[in-house]
Amino acid sequence: MMARSPQPDTASESAGESKASFREKISEELIEFAILTVYLYICFAAVIFFKAAVLQAQGIAYDHLGLAIIKAALCAKFMLVGRAAHIGERFRNLPLIVPTLHKSFVFLLLLVVLTLIEEIVVGAIHGESIMHSISGIAGGTLYQFVATILIIFLVLTPYFAFRSLGQIVGDKILVRLFFERRHSD
Repeated sequence: MMARSPQPDTASESAGESKASFREKISEELIEFAILTVYLYICFAAVIFFKAAVLQAQGIAYDHLGLAIIKAALCAKFMLVGRAAHIGERFRNLPLIVPTLHKSFVFLLLLVVLTLIEEIVVGAIHGESIMHSISGIAGGTLYQFVATILIIFLVLTPYFAFRSLGQIVGDKILVRLFFERRHSD
């Protein structure tokens, strides 16, 4: 009787590969979430620090840097959900400025809408009316709201420029170009 060579179980191999690819996908998403949260935190903290400096010059105490990390994490999560839903991918084949500005604007709208919903839900939990819940967004005045919208747009634009360029040259190559030492010829 001949001994049979063991045949690989293709079902268990593909299950193992799918578990590995699932782990890799989760790992990539967590890294992207962390990087985006840090980027947004730095930007939001800079704006809050500037606001605190201006208010302090007027004798008003203001220090909400802890709020910046929470807001950065929420916005990062909203943006990753939007990206998973393929929001703003309409102009992928046009010059990079078009998809960059388009995505910045579309994601700005997404963040505004989701922030409004978030404030309404938090207000409802605390028994506040819808108008009272959204009245304090971005400082509560029209000028502060417009300024906040413009700043967020300016924060999103370099992020999406980097992402758009990464889609063309490859994310790993782009990261290497920005963060690895160049060799002189």
